[in-house]
Amino acid sequence: MSMESSTAQQVAKYLLQIKAIKLKPESPFTWASGWLSPIYCDNRITLSYPKIRRILRNAMAQEIKIRYPEVKAIAGVATGAIGIGMLVAEVLGLPFMYVRPVPKKHGRQNQIEGHFDPIAPTVLVEDLISTGKSSLQAVEALRKENIKVLGMVALFSYEFDVAAQNMREANIELTTLSGYNVLIDTAIATNYIASEQEEVLKKWREAPELWTPKS
Repeated sequence: MSMESSTAQQVAKYLLQIKAIKLKPESPFTWASGWLSPIYCDNRITLSYPKIRRILRNAMAQEIKIRYPEVKAIAGVATGAIGIGMLVAEVLGLPFMYVRPVPKKHGRQNQIEGHFDPIAPTVLVEDLISTGKSSLQAVEALRKENIKVLGMVALFSYEFDVAAQNMREANIELTTLSGYNVLIDTAIATNYIASEQEEVLKKWREAPELWTPKS
Protein backbone atom coordinates (compact mmCIF):
# COMPACT_ATOMS: atom_id res chain seq x y z
CA MET A 1 0.00 0.00 0.00
CA SER A 2 1.46 3.37 -0.98
CA MET A 3 0.57 6.86 0.20
CA GLU A 4 -1.39 9.39 -1.84
CA SER A 5 0.10 10.20 -5.24
CA SER A 6 1.15 13.78 -4.42
CA THR A 7 3.31 12.59 -1.50
CA ALA A 8 4.72 9.71 -3.56
CA GLN A 9 5.65 12.09 -6.39
CA GLN A 10 7.30 14.56 -4.03
CA VAL A 11 9.34 11.83 -2.34
CA ALA A 12 10.41 10.51 -5.75
CA LYS A 13 11.53 14.02 -6.76
CA TYR A 14 13.62 14.35 -3.60
CA LEU A 15 15.28 10.95 -4.12
CA LEU A 16 16.14 11.85 -7.71
CA GLN A 17 17.29 15.35 -6.74
CA ILE A 18 19.90 14.12 -4.26
CA LYS A 19 20.79 11.11 -6.45
CA ALA A 20 19.67 8.60 -3.85
CA ILE A 21 18.19 6.86 -6.88
CA LYS A 22 20.68 6.08 -9.61
CA LEU A 23 19.40 4.98 -13.02
CA LYS A 24 21.90 3.39 -15.40
CA PRO A 25 20.12 1.13 -17.91
CA GLU A 26 23.17 0.98 -20.17
CA SER A 27 25.62 0.13 -17.37
CA PRO A 28 23.64 -1.91 -14.81
CA PHE A 29 24.38 -2.54 -11.17
CA THR A 30 24.80 -6.03 -9.72
CA TRP A 31 22.70 -6.73 -6.62
CA ALA A 32 23.75 -9.06 -3.81
CA SER A 33 21.24 -11.57 -5.20
CA GLY A 34 23.17 -11.61 -8.47
CA TRP A 35 20.39 -9.79 -10.33
CA LEU A 36 21.49 -7.18 -12.85
CA SER A 37 19.62 -3.94 -12.32
CA PRO A 38 19.34 -0.65 -14.23
CA ILE A 39 18.46 1.08 -10.94
CA TYR A 40 20.12 1.41 -7.55
CA CYS A 41 18.46 2.96 -4.54
CA ASP A 42 20.51 4.19 -1.58
CA ASN A 43 18.13 5.96 0.78
CA ARG A 44 20.84 6.40 3.42
CA ILE A 45 21.93 9.43 1.40
CA THR A 46 18.76 11.21 2.58
CA LEU A 47 20.27 11.43 6.07
CA SER A 48 22.88 13.87 4.73
CA TYR A 49 20.23 16.41 3.69
CA PRO A 50 18.58 17.98 6.78
CA LYS A 51 15.57 19.50 4.99
CA ILE A 52 14.76 16.31 3.08
CA ARG A 53 15.28 13.98 6.04
CA ARG A 54 12.92 16.15 8.11
CA ILE A 55 10.25 15.96 5.41
CA LEU A 56 10.61 12.18 5.12
CA ARG A 57 10.69 11.80 8.90
CA ASN A 58 7.51 13.82 9.31
CA ALA A 59 5.72 12.01 6.49
CA MET A 60 6.53 8.60 8.00
CA ALA A 61 5.65 9.73 11.51
CA GLN A 62 2.32 11.16 10.37
CA GLU A 63 1.45 7.98 8.49
CA ILE A 64 2.27 5.87 11.54
CA LYS A 65 0.16 8.09 13.83
CA ILE A 66 -2.84 7.88 11.52
CA ARG A 67 -2.56 4.19 10.63
CA TYR A 68 -1.35 2.83 13.97
CA PRO A 69 -2.56 5.09 16.80
CA GLU A 70 -1.88 2.30 19.31
CA VAL A 71 1.88 2.20 18.51
CA LYS A 72 4.17 2.24 21.55
CA ALA A 73 7.59 1.57 19.96
CA ILE A 74 9.51 1.90 16.69
CA ALA A 75 11.95 -0.67 15.30
CA GLY A 76 14.37 -0.08 12.44
CA VAL A 77 15.87 -2.71 10.16
CA ALA A 78 19.69 -2.67 10.30
CA THR A 79 21.53 -1.04 8.88
CA GLY A 80 19.71 1.03 6.29
CA ALA A 81 16.72 2.02 8.42
CA ILE A 82 18.48 2.74 11.71
CA GLY A 83 18.85 6.45 10.92
CA ILE A 84 15.36 7.17 9.61
CA GLY A 85 13.81 4.87 12.21
CA MET A 86 15.44 6.75 15.07
CA LEU A 87 14.34 10.10 13.59
CA VAL A 88 10.75 8.85 13.38
CA ALA A 89 10.86 7.50 16.93
CA GLU A 90 12.21 10.85 18.16
CA VAL A 91 9.44 12.93 16.58
CA LEU A 92 6.82 10.51 17.90
CA GLY A 93 8.41 10.45 21.36
CA LEU A 94 8.64 6.64 21.32
CA PRO A 95 11.29 4.08 22.30
CA PHE A 96 13.52 2.86 19.47
CA MET A 97 15.27 -0.45 18.78
CA TYR A 98 16.91 -1.90 15.72
CA VAL A 99 16.98 -5.43 14.37
CA ARG A 100 20.09 -7.10 12.96
CA PRO A 101 19.84 -9.58 10.05
CA VAL A 102 21.26 -12.26 12.38
CA PRO A 103 22.29 -12.29 16.06
CA LYS A 104 25.73 -10.97 16.97
CA LYS A 105 28.31 -13.73 17.20
CA HIS A 106 29.93 -12.30 20.33
CA GLY A 107 29.04 -10.41 23.51
CA ARG A 108 25.36 -10.69 24.38
CA GLN A 109 24.61 -12.14 20.93
CA ASN A 110 21.64 -9.84 20.45
CA GLN A 111 19.62 -9.67 17.28
CA ILE A 112 17.42 -6.90 18.65
CA GLU A 113 19.45 -3.95 19.96
CA GLY A 114 17.92 -1.63 22.52
CA HIS A 115 15.47 -2.06 25.37
CA PHE A 116 12.12 -3.44 24.31
CA ASP A 117 8.88 -4.23 26.06
CA PRO A 118 7.07 -7.28 24.62
CA ILE A 119 3.69 -5.73 25.42
CA ALA A 120 4.47 -2.54 23.42
CA PRO A 121 2.84 -2.70 19.94
CA THR A 122 5.59 -1.89 17.45
CA VAL A 123 5.87 -0.48 13.92
CA LEU A 124 8.83 -1.59 11.83
CA VAL A 125 10.54 1.09 9.71
CA GLU A 126 12.42 0.21 6.50
CA ASP A 127 14.31 2.31 4.00
CA LEU A 128 13.87 0.03 0.98
CA ILE A 129 11.72 -2.94 -0.06
CA SER A 130 12.86 -5.25 -2.86
CA THR A 131 11.64 -8.82 -2.36
CA GLY A 132 10.88 -8.08 1.29
CA LYS A 133 12.78 -11.10 2.61
CA SER A 134 15.31 -9.22 4.74
CA SER A 135 12.54 -7.01 6.15
CA LEU A 136 10.49 -10.04 7.08
CA GLN A 137 13.50 -11.57 8.86
CA ALA A 138 13.29 -8.56 11.18
CA VAL A 139 9.55 -9.16 11.66
CA GLU A 140 10.28 -12.77 12.56
CA ALA A 141 12.94 -11.73 15.09
CA LEU A 142 10.49 -9.35 16.77
CA ARG A 143 7.75 -11.95 16.84
CA LYS A 144 10.11 -14.48 18.43
CA GLU A 145 10.27 -12.08 21.38
CA ASN A 146 6.45 -11.98 21.41
CA ILE A 147 6.45 -8.37 20.21
CA LYS A 148 3.27 -7.42 18.37
CA VAL A 149 4.24 -5.97 14.98
CA LEU A 150 1.45 -3.65 13.84
CA GLY A 151 2.86 -3.10 10.35
CA MET A 152 5.79 -1.91 8.28
CA VAL A 153 6.40 1.57 6.83
CA ALA A 154 9.11 2.06 4.19
CA LEU A 155 10.56 4.97 2.25
CA PHE A 156 10.59 3.23 -1.13
CA SER A 157 9.56 -0.03 -2.78
CA TYR A 158 10.46 -1.59 -6.11
CA GLU A 159 6.86 -2.87 -6.08
CA PHE A 160 7.72 -6.42 -7.05
CA ASP A 161 4.79 -8.84 -7.02
CA VAL A 162 6.93 -11.27 -5.00
CA ALA A 163 7.29 -8.65 -2.23
CA ALA A 164 3.52 -8.21 -2.00
CA GLN A 165 3.12 -11.98 -1.87
CA ASN A 166 5.76 -12.34 0.84
CA MET A 167 4.06 -9.65 2.95
CA ARG A 168 0.67 -11.33 2.59
CA GLU A 169 2.09 -14.71 3.60
CA ALA A 170 3.70 -13.14 6.67
CA ASN A 171 0.46 -11.26 7.49
CA ILE A 172 2.21 -7.88 7.48
CA GLU A 173 0.71 -4.65 6.20
CA LEU A 174 3.23 -2.61 4.21
CA THR A 175 2.93 1.13 3.58
CA THR A 176 5.49 2.97 1.42
CA LEU A 177 6.08 6.67 0.88
CA SER A 178 6.94 6.14 -2.77
CA GLY A 179 7.50 3.38 -5.30
CA TYR A 180 8.99 2.32 -8.60
CA ASN A 181 6.14 3.25 -10.93
CA VAL A 182 5.82 6.79 -9.56
CA LEU A 183 9.61 7.13 -9.63
CA ILE A 184 9.86 6.26 -13.34
CA ASP A 185 6.99 8.60 -14.25
CA THR A 186 8.63 11.38 -12.22
CA ALA A 187 12.06 10.73 -13.75
CA ILE A 188 10.58 11.07 -17.25
CA ALA A 189 8.56 14.19 -16.38
CA THR A 190 11.63 15.92 -14.94
CA ASN A 191 13.93 14.82 -17.79
CA TYR A 192 16.03 12.80 -15.36
CA ILE A 193 15.99 9.98 -17.90
CA ALA A 194 15.40 9.93 -21.64
CA SER A 195 12.06 8.63 -22.88
CA GLU A 196 13.75 5.70 -24.65
CA GLN A 197 15.02 4.45 -21.28
CA GLU A 198 11.46 4.11 -19.98
CA GLU A 199 10.82 0.83 -21.81
CA VAL A 200 14.04 -0.68 -20.47
CA LEU A 201 13.22 0.29 -16.89
CA LYS A 202 9.66 -1.02 -17.06
CA LYS A 203 10.71 -4.26 -18.77
CA TRP A 204 13.32 -4.92 -16.07
CA ARG A 205 10.72 -4.71 -13.33
CA GLU A 206 8.53 -7.34 -15.04
CA ALA A 207 11.22 -10.05 -14.59
CA PRO A 208 14.31 -8.65 -12.82
CA GLU A 209 15.82 -12.08 -12.24
CA LEU A 210 15.95 -12.70 -16.02
CA TRP A 211 16.86 -9.22 -17.25
CA THR A 212 20.09 -8.53 -19.12
CA PRO A 213 21.13 -5.27 -20.81
CA LYS A 214 21.20 -5.04 -24.56
CA SER A 215 24.72 -5.35 -25.90
